[in-house]
Amino acid sequence: MQAPTFALEEVQSGEIISLTDFKGKPVMITFWASWCPDCMKDLPMKEQFYQHADTDTLAFLTINVTGRERSEEAGKDFTIKNNLPFLVLQDSGRETYDKFGCTGVPTTVLLNQDHQIAHVFDDKSSFLDIAKALPDIMTSK
Repeated sequence: MQAPTFALEEVQSGEIISLTDFKGKPVMITFWASWCPDCMKDLPMKEQFYQHADTDTLAFLTINVTGRERSEEAGKDFTIKNNLPFLVLQDSGRETYDKFGCTGVPTTVLLNQDHQIAHVFDDKSSFLDIAKALPDIMTSK
């Protein structure tokens, strides 16, 4: 299934980032909220992964689901306070989250280079599960 397109504001720079900016590149997207205990376990693992990932061959995005936050600024405040090194986009409420059919946070979606949804991992998935699926999107055509 083709991934829904989106264009969202990056928390720190204010730049509008679109899925089409990563045309021809596999993408890992993680939806999260700052109050979520599972997200607080997941994000540090994603940060370690990001610091060692080849971002020339894999795009790495996180999307703060503002519609699931206590306040619209909570995700932005969390991102700045924790100096997250990767792109953090702000969802328009739950719009992108809902378009991707997410039912909880964190949800990680792996897209192949044609931006077809290859794998979806919910809050019960481990980072190891996600890592094991990465070769599928790195080599598929």
